[in-house]
Amino acid sequence: MLYRVIRREGFRVNHKRIERLYREEGLSLRRRRGRKRMSHLRVVRERPQAMNHTWAVDFVHDALFGGRRFRALTVIDEWSRECLAIEVDASLTGASVTRVLQRLCETRAVPAVIQSDNGPEFRGRVMDEWAYGHGVRLQFIEPGKPIQNAFIESFNSRLREECLNEQVFLSLDDARRKIGQWREQYNRQRPHSSLGYLTPEAFAALTTSEPAARTAWPTDRELAGAVQCAPASDPKPDRFSTALRS
Repeated sequence: MLYRVIRREGFRVNHKRIERLYREEGLSLRRRRGRKRMSHLRVVRERPQAMNHTWAVDFVHDALFGGRRFRALTVIDEWSRECLAIEVDASLTGASVTRVLQRLCETRAVPAVIQSDNGPEFRGRVMDEWAYGHGVRLQFIEPGKPIQNAFIESFNSRLREECLNEQVFLSLDDARRKIGQWREQYNRQRPHSSLGYLTPEAFAALTTSEPAARTAWPTDRELAGAVQCAPASDPKPDRFSTALRS
């Protein structure tokens, strides 16, 4: 990912050199991977059809320097992978969730589907009344199967590895500021491989003008020719394939 960012800035450098320097400087983030479990039959999910079609929501937990716990509500658009909001507070109820969603609807658009787990904040009366009043369908994953909400789970892991595990939060305001800065960097600077190595914000702007830019998502994760990034240099010819052609 860092190699893509450097090439985008105009520096022509080999990816092996970037990887070597990255290791020598100790910049790698330590990833905490869970134990692999037996695979089960997966349910085919409904694909988002455009921006603001499907939003995914979830909670992330962390603590301040003094030990006080806090929660963060994360909201992403599954089409553009854009992080729409990260609401940080000591306590977040169903009313807090609906306030964040209402604010997003006023600045963007009302989504067709909101996908979440079975937490009480999402299944409660307040959330149900808000969704009914706005014509939004609430889509819940099966209990104990977070893989069915894979995009928000992947985003939350990036948030924890790149921000929560790397920062010290002195207060709630400090946490809001640092997490907000990371969200802006994620949306505006961090390229995404499934978006043709565009940033979520750039892809969202592109699909606004070209609604059919993504053609086969998410089966083969390919984009239309207008979106795909051309390679920086021609690959080296294969001696064996050249011999076969001759």
